[in-house]
Amino acid sequence: MAQTALLSGIVQALMKHQGRAQGDMHYPGWHTAPVCGLMNDPAGFIYHNGLWHLFYQWDPFGCEHKHACWGHWSSADLVSWTHEPVALLPSGNYDSGGCFSGSAVVNNDTLTLCYTGSLVYRDGSRTSWQCLAREKPDGGFEKYGSALGLPEGYSADVSNPKVWQHRGQWYMVLGARDENDRGCVLLYDAAELGEWVSRGVLAGSRCAGLRDAGYLWESPDFFRLGNEWVLLCCPRGIPREPIRFLNAASGAYLVGQFDYESKTFRHKPQMHEADAGFEFYAPQTTLAPDGRRIMVALMGVPGGEEMQQPTVKNGWLHQMTCPREVTLQNGQLYQRPVKELEALRGTGGQWSGEADNALELSAGRLEVIIRLSGPLILNFSKQLIFSYDGHEIRLSRRSLVSGDWQHRYWQGEVKQLHIFTDHSSAEIFINDGEAVMSSRYFPQQAATLVFRGLSPVQLSYWQLNRAEVA
Repeated sequence: MAQTALLSGIVQALMKHQGRAQGDMHYPGWHTAPVCGLMNDPAGFIYHNGLWHLFYQWDPFGCEHKHACWGHWSSADLVSWTHEPVALLPSGNYDSGGCFSGSAVVNNDTLTLCYTGSLVYRDGSRTSWQCLAREKPDGGFEKYGSALGLPEGYSADVSNPKVWQHRGQWYMVLGARDENDRGCVLLYDAAELGEWVSRGVLAGSRCAGLRDAGYLWESPDFFRLGNEWVLLCCPRGIPREPIRFLNAASGAYLVGQFDYESKTFRHKPQMHEADAGFEFYAPQTTLAPDGRRIMVALMGVPGGEEMQQPTVKNGWLHQMTCPREVTLQNGQLYQRPVKELEALRGTGGQWSGEADNALELSAGRLEVIIRLSGPLILNFSKQLIFSYDGHEIRLSRRSLVSGDWQHRYWQGEVKQLHIFTDHSSAEIFINDGEAVMSSRYFPQQAATLVFRGLSPVQLSYWQLNRAEVA
């Protein structure tokens, strides 16, 4: 589809579907979400010249994975967001099949996008290219071709470049699937952005003591926290365990040591699940000016029940998580909602007593901190049930396909919960960020939160204002 036709089609889609999406009772009031169509992975997240920029993979025409464009928001505070012009359209010799996600960097003080271009041949086969685009002085982005073709020995799934700079040298990690159906992350470096030299496999399934971890790794991110390094990735096909990796696709991470000289990552053999809820995928991080590492992710899962979500009939699908500060404690990734979200707080209150006697809270847009010392049940509009028995959390909701109850788990002692809701989502932070359970749910009436249990609880809560989106 030519670029002019794409732009015309986007305008038509916005005119037809924007009102339907934002009039949907499930549309978020303070999370970022598409004005219409399918929003997929965060495609680039960066702070530059006083603004946060969040790019995202977007199909404005409908809720299917077809026309992969890059949408673009900017924000001064991580709370209120401004729609910027569409950053990338699939229209070139290297990306006519779609502009898939990647990352954003600053090169010579110019915001530069690193993305995967998909190309489909007439016989149905396909390939992928790692491409670049730079911001133009008058706004928008100009593509400047392919920087890297498909490496030998890998499927066309090589994608999602995460790029960073260290001491004048550029580095890139790519998600991949090798010819033996092993998921892995590839490492490259370059003296000049785009002139990539392969440094081999950084980490992968059945490598360096890691057991079977899936046939494809997507959306890698690689960064240092304190004295250790974290590799985020999204493995497809990782074997399910009794209480972990139960989603159709998972967000996961490895922890270890990276040496810039030898280009090696020596990681511990355990792969951790990044989020224990029903919806979390393609996390991406960036550095804040004050040194915090901030992460966002898609609150959706490809290959799950996404097409059965009731928002599809109103022409939109998925939202992002709230921005989270990530730290590393005892080899474990901690996630906490960023402090900037406190600006959303409206009226609130406090309460303490036996959980059975707690007041019912309106949960359309709610923040609540719960201190507990025993078993507790939280009922989100009879659609999402949180149960803690003193040793294990079980989060439950019904399948949108079969109607059967589905469950997600986390084991350990729970002393505190910090919960954020937004019409059709709940993000449950456990023990000041030790774990998170992120999930969508779809109330049929105004959302409520009901407490049940004989143990005492202490509540601090706030209704949250809508965030401005211009």
